[in-house]
Amino acid sequence: MVVHHVPKIVKWLFPKLTWNRSRQDHYIYLTFDDGPVPGVTDFVLDELGKHHVKATFFCVGDNVRKHPDLAKRIVEEGHQIGNHTYNHLNGSKTEDARYFDNIAKCSDTIYEVTKIRPSLFRPPYGRIKGKQATFLSKDFEVVMWDVLSGDFDQNQPPKTCLLKTKRHTQNGAIILFHDQQKTAAVIREVLPAYLRFIQESGFQAALL
Repeated sequence: MVVHHVPKIVKWLFPKLTWNRSRQDHYIYLTFDDGPVPGVTDFVLDELGKHHVKATFFCVGDNVRKHPDLAKRIVEEGHQIGNHTYNHLNGSKTEDARYFDNIAKCSDTIYEVTKIRPSLFRPPYGRIKGKQATFLSKDFEVVMWDVLSGDFDQNQPPKTCLLKTKRHTQNGAIILFHDQQKTAAVIREVLPAYLRFIQESGFQAALL
């Protein structure tokens, strides 16, 4: 079962992590994890372009290496790029030195391809040790999310994904989708409708 909205107690317990932006402003923050992946990331970019919406892509370094043109396109079209480790590592299950080296390798790869050195980091699976977060906070803003679309859940119909993501969208929300092969079919159905929803609701999509 997907928990679509992060409870306040979780945010209170982990105050060093970024869960949302100001609730005072009518902005939301769209984010996409795990790309770039051909056939998915390019679709997302096309849809964002149609609606004149900007987003932040937390990229896996090995995918940037394999698909440099897509990584370059993210930056060239005015979107933001963040670090999501080189091999999509679970921080809570990874020895610290290996985890930090993997993150550094991701940043180096992103820089080699895009000439942008990311200042944002999102831990894969949302799993990270407290001391890892503290260490990384010296060089990155560690960004979690406020609204989890659940686009990866094979047991959740796309209509439910859309409905619950819309329901929890509010000022300052950081919304998490995925541009990976597993979510390709759902993204194709959900993203265009969600982009229409945020514009009809008067939200502005901003970069983190």
